[in-house]
Amino acid sequence: MKIRYGFNATLTARPGMGERLAGLLLTALDEGGPAASEHCLVYLVCRSSSDPDVVHVTEGWTGEEEHHRVFAGPAAQALVSRLQELLAAQAPYTDYVPVGGKAAF
Repeated sequence: MKIRYGFNATLTARPGMGERLAGLLLTALDEGGPAASEHCLVYLVCRSSSDPDVVHVTEGWTGEEEHHRVFAGPAAQALVSRLQELLAAQAPYTDYVPVGGKAAF
């Protein structure tokens, strides 16, 4: 499968909640979670080295439609609801069309 849609999001947690925010984001990889979808090919959660309450998420999907369909589902909406409790502000994101690269974990 090829990545045809992706985005980056920068989330700022309430003070002292960065680790909890990152941990909650990683639960999206659990069975039934949105990032466990066969259409999600890249799901990377990183914490800022200079601010422990800033978390970056990078996602790569087989298509924009698949991403929107999965995130409209109940598992994703429940996760988003739980995330809102930890955020200090609305998270900006940038969508993109990947042209190449590499991810290995």
